[in-house]
Amino acid sequence: MKNPQATIRDLAIKLNISISTVSRALRNAPDVNPETKKAVLELAKQLHYEPNRVAQSLRIKKTNTIGVVVPEIAMHFFSSTISGIQEYAAKHDYSIMICQSMESLRTEKSNIHMLVSNRVDGLLISLSSQTKNVEHLEHLLAKQIPIVLFDRITSELDVSKVVVDDYNGGFKAAEHLIRTGCKRIAFIGGPETLYVSDQRLRGYRDAIRNYNVELDEELIIHCKDLHTDPTAATHKLLDLPQRPDAIFCMNDPVAILAMQVLKEKGVRIPDEISLVGFTNEPVSQFIEPSLTTVAQPAYQMGQTAAKLFIQQVENKQEFKPITKILPTELIVRNSTRRV
Repeated sequence: MKNPQATIRDLAIKLNISISTVSRALRNAPDVNPETKKAVLELAKQLHYEPNRVAQSLRIKKTNTIGVVVPEIAMHFFSSTISGIQEYAAKHDYSIMICQSMESLRTEKSNIHMLVSNRVDGLLISLSSQTKNVEHLEHLLAKQIPIVLFDRITSELDVSKVVVDDYNGGFKAAEHLIRTGCKRIAFIGGPETLYVSDQRLRGYRDAIRNYNVELDEELIIHCKDLHTDPTAATHKLLDLPQRPDAIFCMNDPVAILAMQVLKEKGVRIPDEISLVGFTNEPVSQFIEPSLTTVAQPAYQMGQTAAKLFIQQVENKQEFKPITKILPTELIVRNSTRRV
């Protein structure tokens, strides 16, 4: 039979002192006799005493816990942002609780409800691809629950946000394809309401206009389900009377699905069709051909989001929402032609 966990009351009884004295000694309060304090700390160590965080949080109305919701932990980008969040949070005595929405609005709402019920101090959220209405987040803001959005954001909420320069990344990707001689450049994106997809599409459009390349709306396809729809989208592009000579995909997983279809159809990459992704997932450099992509600083994004959150929680009176925009980098590999 396991020994029950030691409590402050147990320490007080063994030392024949008051519970309040034990509590103050554990907090290193200056009004406790040094010898008493030493005795309390030694006994606490001997009995493997652990503070009751739940009781503490109820008393001070703060848990030092951050709720984190991402679309998919399996994506290296999001696992890297979580690493950045966790490292920064730990350095500032915060822990994190992580949930994934799996690109489902319903699951996102369920995750958030669970985290708030567990009394997290607030939330870091990257929205699911299904999230169009953010009423569930507006309710939290009305209750003064802090929220910081990262990567997948919305303009409808007046909160701090961390994003990469998706527009410039989209521009650079399309510009690279144009400079390598591509004339019919397709775009496979996510839902039209998905912020990152929309910004990358805007950059793509402006690059094509700036270089006076014909913009064919038939080459732009939006996917509701990013796990399955890109495959059908690629087939649709290949069935056009005039095929594209390049495809820019909103992220690397979409580009890899497109690549599978191109290979199945015997399309030579990049000789017949060039391919560009976005995010720089580790697998992108190992597939054949290796994928040209736009890298984004995921770890830095996580650290920045955690920093903004902790600043907000600890300086409530001075808080004003801000948006941090991080740079992207075009990484040229073998899925595109050389300039």
